[in-house]
Amino acid sequence: MSLWRQRDFMSLWSAQTVSQVGSQVTVLALPLTAILVLQADTFEVGLLGTAQFLPFVLVGLPAGVWVDRLPRRPILVVGDLGRAAALASIPAAHALGVLTMGQLYAVAFVAGVLTVFFDVAYMAYLPSLVGREHLVEGNSKLEISRSAAQVTGPGLAGALVELFKGPVAIAVDAASYVGSALFVLRIRRQEPPNTSGTRPRMTTGIAEGLRYVTRHRLLRWIAACTAISNLFGQMAQTVLLVFAVRELDMSPGLIGVVFSAGSVAALAAAFVSTRAPQRIGVGPTIVGAAAIGSAAGLILPLATRSNGLALLVGWSLVVAFAGVLYNVTQGSLRQAITPERMQGRMNATMRFMVWGTIPVGSLLGGVLGEVIGLRPTLVVAAVGGLTAVVPVLFSDVRDLHEVPDGTLVGA
Repeated sequence: MSLWRQRDFMSLWSAQTVSQVGSQVTVLALPLTAILVLQADTFEVGLLGTAQFLPFVLVGLPAGVWVDRLPRRPILVVGDLGRAAALASIPAAHALGVLTMGQLYAVAFVAGVLTVFFDVAYMAYLPSLVGREHLVEGNSKLEISRSAAQVTGPGLAGALVELFKGPVAIAVDAASYVGSALFVLRIRRQEPPNTSGTRPRMTTGIAEGLRYVTRHRLLRWIAACTAISNLFGQMAQTVLLVFAVRELDMSPGLIGVVFSAGSVAALAAAFVSTRAPQRIGVGPTIVGAAAIGSAAGLILPLATRSNGLALLVGWSLVVAFAGVLYNVTQGSLRQAITPERMQGRMNATMRFMVWGTIPVGSLLGGVLGEVIGLRPTLVVAAVGGLTAVVPVLFSDVRDLHEVPDGTLVGA
């Protein structure tokens, strides 16, 4: 039976859709609020990105242990409502005339902590909700949801920022998280009980997750590829909005068009993500998507005021298509080969390893943007990003044609 006809999956899908629309608004609205409302410089924008993703380093691993111990649906609801409250404080402070960069840092950090728990719980929850035989279909449909949100979200963000300033756009995201929580509450399927028999100490649980990922002959190389890509991708992303506003003279509306146009490609990739692994193999799909996404960064340093819109749209198209194809394929593979009792710790360890490089990339981007300039920083990020494909290209991932049995976890 198609997942479109399963009530509980549709509730999760609806929650994802509503939340993602708002989140895509904030992806642009938060840094644009810093740049346009508070006149932040490149280093301050870099610190904002660092504050947002630092929680993946600080609490990512303990989150996995807690997610494996606790029911996952309540974690999703608390994560949604907590992020709604944190983000709502920004338009409230702006209306009172007391908004500061310090508050933006604090909100970004708090929302980041809640996102860590939400993301780990969400990835661990899906297999028990749809069954392992429907993982690729489930991930693909959720990527369609995310991609559709990416089509509308940035354009909406650009329009809202241009008409009402960034804090109003952030209020839209806060409301979306409330809607997402209501949809999650509609899920009725009971989660399977924890059958591990014991509740290991926090340090023991963390160590088990680290050993599982780092000794796995597939997961460790996927983690390395994604971590490198995120490091240099975030370095570029940190300076890109400042570069677009101050070097290319692009308005918030045009920036929204760039990201919305690219998301059309992400939507297309979500539709084909179930077919590509079947036709060319799981491993070749992962390697090919990583290579294409890495090479796309070479486009950004070439942008000028005369060709900037066209080149940035082209970059967004390529990155979005490759990113969705990569994430659906490797995400489904990870879930399928991991035992139920390890889902939370596996996802938390992966998040710790691959998202832990993002705050480093933000900080490096901010520092380099101030020291050597915006365009040279984009060059450094583009060249460094080319190395991301190396771990999966020269590993067992390359030769993987089908998803192996979940018991195949050897080093």
